[in-house]
Amino acid sequence: MRAEDVVHATSTPLDAPAFPRGPYWFTDREYLRITYRTDPRALEKVVPEPLRVVEPLVCYEVMRMPDTTGLGDYTESGQLAVVEFDGVAGEYNLSMYVDNFPAIASGRDISAYPKKVGKPRLFVDSDTLVGSLDFGSLPVARATMGYKHAPLDADEARQGVTQPTFMLKKLPNYDGTPRICELIRSQITDITVKGSWSGPARLQLFAHALAPLADLPVLEIVSASHVLTDLRLGPGEVIHDYLA
Repeated sequence: MRAEDVVHATSTPLDAPAFPRGPYWFTDREYLRITYRTDPRALEKVVPEPLRVVEPLVCYEVMRMPDTTGLGDYTESGQLAVVEFDGVAGEYNLSMYVDNFPAIASGRDISAYPKKVGKPRLFVDSDTLVGSLDFGSLPVARATMGYKHAPLDADEARQGVTQPTFMLKKLPNYDGTPRICELIRSQITDITVKGSWSGPARLQLFAHALAPLADLPVLEIVSASHVLTDLRLGPGEVIHDYLA
């Protein structure tokens, strides 16, 4: 194989890449998002400078993706902190737990999504929308919401899904010293909202040493939404280099 082919390969193994080249289109991507108030001191411990916590709000979300070009059928779940960067409001992606290896590998390699292996689910149980996350065989999160109780304005739903997302990209040198340590910003701009609803919601978090979502306790539910979309992820950009 020529050197130029090696350079332009999507990923390793060269003869069977871990994921195909993007962009990735998501059809019928479904969200359950519950925003809640938490302990401000606990939140500030996990949000890196120069991001700023203005209000101690966290979003727990489960995303069901049954039709993703190149990556297939999978589900994700995680937490995002409501933050500000240079006066711009957005969300800092604290963690994501995913049941699909190509989605994990591409998310970490191409961008900076903090993805780990987990067992998330999004499903309807009678009249209740349920989002759950297990890590190994143990429960980490259980979210419930009344199924399509009230319509949610499409613009409000779009705003919730498309606000800027901040992520931390870290890669070491071979001696363990930092090689890349950057704050990344991305934003979804290409989206169609196909349905959006609100309703009563509850969220339980269970303590786990390796999936510490419960370190940000639920003090008050602020809002809940259920959104169905078609979309394409936007590219990331470096907004802060910690090594510069």
